[in-house]
Amino acid sequence: QVQLVESGGGLVQAGGSLRISCAASGRTFSTYAMGWFRQAPGKEREFVAAISWSGRSTYYGDSVKGRFTISRDNAKNTVYLQMNSLKPEDTAVYYCAIHSTSLTLPTQSQSRYDYWGQGTQVTVSS
Repeated sequence: QVQLVESGGGLVQAGGSLRISCAASGRTFSTYAMGWFRQAPGKEREFVAAISWSGRSTYYGDSVKGRFTISRDNAKNTVYLQMNSLKPEDTAVYYCAIHSTSLTLPTQSQSRYDYWGQGTQVTVSS
């Protein structure tokens, strides 16, 4: 059974940084693309970032480009999201997800990810 467990969320001031992690189990992690998504109160869940199985290709949503960095450590079955220059509008529950098909490039489409973590809250105060 696939399990994704996020950690590292919390409260940070605007302009600050935070790194969240997602530990995966139950699938050959190194052959699957991973994604980060977020959902703010009253809003739909949106794409944040994605990374290929090798880590060589990364993709970002327009609102986080230049501020967030996605990375992965296949030896630890973990994907990270480094968030810098945080803004109050980054406040949301952040979810990691694993792509449904191995050796496939990542995508912004949520329907292509078949397992999701429980989410970790990130709150940015102004």
